[in-house]
Amino acid sequence: MEKEQERIEQEVRFTEVFNAPIEKVWKAVSTAEGIAVWFMPNDFEPVEGHDFHLNAAQFGMSPCKVTKIDPPHFLSFNWGKDWFVEFYLKEMEGKTEFTLVHGGWDEDKVTEFGAPHRAVQENMAKGWAFSILPKLRSHIEG
Repeated sequence: MEKEQERIEQEVRFTEVFNAPIEKVWKAVSTAEGIAVWFMPNDFEPVEGHDFHLNAAQFGMSPCKVTKIDPPHFLSFNWGKDWFVEFYLKEMEGKTEFTLVHGGWDEDKVTEFGAPHRAVQENMAKGWAFSILPKLRSHIEG
């Protein structure tokens, strides 16, 4: 029972409503140019099965693969050896509800760099909340 209470959350999830049409949000999250503005430099292409890399600065080039794409409502990709990222977009009368899910976390795993998932998940959740998603909002609404 104690072990269960110590388990980390399986997903980091954020939902935002952007004051922009779905097509504008989609372009920001489904093109290499858009993703580079608010997240990381990359060689992304919106094609299922496409292998690409995120330039994770001091951590180097992080391998990714597009796993599903349903324009302009859904995009998912695998990131590194364990994680997945999903973007859900929903049109709302000229606005767009955007949900980001970052999953694949496991208490018993470490990253490619030897860092425990628990520590990385906490840092990534803060990064999404306080840096990355505000940059996305600024890019879309600014």
